[in-house]
Amino acid sequence: MTAHVGPAVCLYGPTASGKSRLAMALAERFEIEIVSVDSAQVFRGMDVGTAKPAPAEQERVRHHLIDILEPVDAYSAAQFAADALRVLAEIRSRGRLPVLVGGTMLYFQALRSGLDALPPADPAIREELERDAATLGLAALHARLAALDPASAERIRPTDPQRIQRALEIIRVTGRPMSDSIGARRPAPLDALWVSLFPQNRARLHRAIAERFDVILANGLVDELRSLRLRHPLRPELPAMRAVGYRQAWQFLDGDIDAADLRETGIAATRQLAKRQLTWQRKLGGDLVLDSFDPRAFDHAAGAIEAFLARPS
Repeated sequence: MTAHVGPAVCLYGPTASGKSRLAMALAERFEIEIVSVDSAQVFRGMDVGTAKPAPAEQERVRHHLIDILEPVDAYSAAQFAADALRVLAEIRSRGRLPVLVGGTMLYFQALRSGLDALPPADPAIREELERDAATLGLAALHARLAALDPASAERIRPTDPQRIQRALEIIRVTGRPMSDSIGARRPAPLDALWVSLFPQNRARLHRAIAERFDVILANGLVDELRSLRLRHPLRPELPAMRAVGYRQAWQFLDGDIDAADLRETGIAATRQLAKRQLTWQRKLGGDLVLDSFDPRAFDHAAGAIEAFLARPS
């Protein structure tokens, strides 16, 4: 990840903050192509629950890194960074401006500051650890991690299966704790204008989240997941099925919660996701920080992009 790619625009913010709407408006002013920065939109068939751009929108403005994997597949920040850099170079070769849009802040972090020098996933070890989690329980795996890598165990929540298993996987692959590799950063290769959509009115964001989740339910989230479960050998611990909305819909289909609980827990989980995204945003900062509900947000963003593109080369 050393190649220089630019210029580009990174547009990021919490769920339901209007990122996609702003990006599509920018397409009326600039010749852009959109690169999705969304860890769930990469999966085929997960359209409703991820609020994936409609076919008409994708026809009007070319989108990338959508529908590139099956829901049973895994996808990492390192894979995203490699794919994104390749796509950005292709967009620039066509004389267009890449606009990276999404809310998966780890992916933006991978482009901005590089990644910890960690080994790629090992499917065999990962499958073994998933079996251990199913038979022994997550608490036992966290205890194992605490014995082998106390620093990582302290940092990773005991209820976070993905990160617990990843830390144990790294120990198996490298023979060293994951904490030994944290901080070994690769240089950031991206020359970009960083635009942060940061809603100032939290109550308004919460209303937008509830309205968005209601639309997702009305558009057929449960039926979509039911169809996916028929077509693929899905398990609830897969990364795709841990996505907000799908996790709650899975519980509904299994009879663990009713329709009212599906809505309530889905909205609550989405609000928690937005809270984590906002925490990431504060760390990422931005060249331009906009209130996502400010009616002047488009004008501010367009002006900043024009100035960015007019810089001396």
